[in-house]
Amino acid sequence: MPVRPTAALTALLTTVLAAGALTACDAGSGEGPDTLRVSYKQSTDNSVKVMDTYLAGIKKQFEREHPGKKVEFVPIKAPDSEYYTKLQQMLRSPRTAPDLVYEDTFLINSDITSGYLKPLDPYLAKWPDWGRFIGTAKAAARGQDGKTYGVPDGTDTRGLWFDKRVFRKAGLPADWQPRTWDDILAAARTIKRKVPGVTPLNLYTGKPAGEEATMQGFEELLYGTNDGRSDPLYDAASKKWIAAGQGFKDALAFVHSVFQEKLGPDVSDALDPNYSTTVRGELLPEGRLGIDLDGSWLPQDWLPGSGHEWKDWSKETGLASMPTQHGQAPGKVSMSGGWTWSIPARAAHPDLAFDFIRTLQTRDNARKWYIANSGIAVRADVASDPAYAGAQPGIKFFTDLVATTHYRPAFPAYPKVSTAIQEAMEGVTTGDRTVAQAAGDYDAALKDATGGQVVGG
Repeated sequence: MPVRPTAALTALLTTVLAAGALTACDAGSGEGPDTLRVSYKQSTDNSVKVMDTYLAGIKKQFEREHPGKKVEFVPIKAPDSEYYTKLQQMLRSPRTAPDLVYEDTFLINSDITSGYLKPLDPYLAKWPDWGRFIGTAKAAARGQDGKTYGVPDGTDTRGLWFDKRVFRKAGLPADWQPRTWDDILAAARTIKRKVPGVTPLNLYTGKPAGEEATMQGFEELLYGTNDGRSDPLYDAASKKWIAAGQGFKDALAFVHSVFQEKLGPDVSDALDPNYSTTVRGELLPEGRLGIDLDGSWLPQDWLPGSGHEWKDWSKETGLASMPTQHGQAPGKVSMSGGWTWSIPARAAHPDLAFDFIRTLQTRDNARKWYIANSGIAVRADVASDPAYAGAQPGIKFFTDLVATTHYRPAFPAYPKVSTAIQEAMEGVTTGDRTVAQAAGDYDAALKDATGGQVVGG
């Protein structure tokens, strides 16, 4: 597996990636009054073409409905953290900014604050379909100035995927539903003892995993600690970020247990930035992973036409909600995010870009996308459509989690806070830091990231 880069190498890599983004844009620009340039995140797995296939169909429809107009795609093929770096480099200049970009909701406020995105309110006011989007999805694309900077194309939820084949060998129930964190660890220990050669539990961790570690890993734990706050990361009343309290330390202790007891993947694998591709494409289909704390979107890699088609995935996997720490109310926890289509402030053709959004987000196209990428509908008319709800196993399970899900405090400082969480996780994963030391490191990084706007944990 790849060796983790040094700080100097990481800095060099970032520079090279940024330059690559600019070169890619310049090389394929094809700019002109009739050409719309659309940038999106392309899967790092060459066999997964869900987004590419969907957008190719939208391009044909759009060009047919807009005679004389052309759509040029500017895909960015990179792990999440590198995608954000490339995208921000592109947005800084009119020379490289596309007309439409795919924005992760966790980063959107940072890009709004940097002046990279255009408010869409004048367009939305004239678009009847905007009223069909659910309120929480709209809020995810809203800046602190009250304006909206993106149109969401779905949301997601998270839970526990488990392999029924592995559970059967381990003597664990096919209808497994852990009530507490201890129940998860107990199942993982049983798998380790009874099913050698299988990774008992996958928990994303560390800086290489980026937001996967923060959201799928740490926040799924932290938001289940129920420390008396509605949000354990950000205090809305004081408008300050929350230092590491007992819940934060308990979440780190869980991560520590997983890796120090060797219940998770080898540390070198866990800190591989492409490990999630291995999980979805190899470990789960091949029955080499017992439990995976992951997202609602996984089946998109296994459906017919994908490079990792797994015919029996719905029979060979089970789903369980992530429990709260001690089983306290509401008993389960999920995190939700999602992506939006946004128009850069320096876009050459913003009006044409919003026309493309309207095409992307017709009811029929939205339903097609939610089903293709195993997404959760954010249009009420699609969510209630039987053709969506019954499209594939698991959709109802993950859609039902929306009732108890949480959204990240997506303020401008969040990306830096997220990085601080990843560093704390990595410290206890490798064993380089104790839980107390990692929590202390987090508090110091939190103060730097937020300009000292911190309230005690």
